[in-house]
Amino acid sequence: MLEEIGLPELSLEQKENLCILVENVARNFINSKIPLNEVQTLNIDVEIHGNMPVTVTVDVELVPSSLTKDYDVEQLVNEAARRALEAADIRFGEIACKSKI
Repeated sequence: MLEEIGLPELSLEQKENLCILVENVARNFINSKIPLNEVQTLNIDVEIHGNMPVTVTVDVELVPSSLTKDYDVEQLVNEAARRALEAADIRFGEIACKSKI
């Protein structure tokens, strides 16, 4: 998929920035749905592997505190990961466009 948009090999700095972006998107989504004081644990791991194709993996672990109302944790985690991967796709498109200039 990434080869189709002409993605160049990512530099270390681009990979680091992409990890930060992806993590922030997932974290901000969760924080928009559950107040911080109602979250016991929120871990977000982002891994980027390979050059062609690039594989991005997002793992979101969410444990609400015992004081929280009922949240569909699985749905929140899946949506956070989906949005984070969408942000990565957008960034890949931006990188590909810049490499063609």
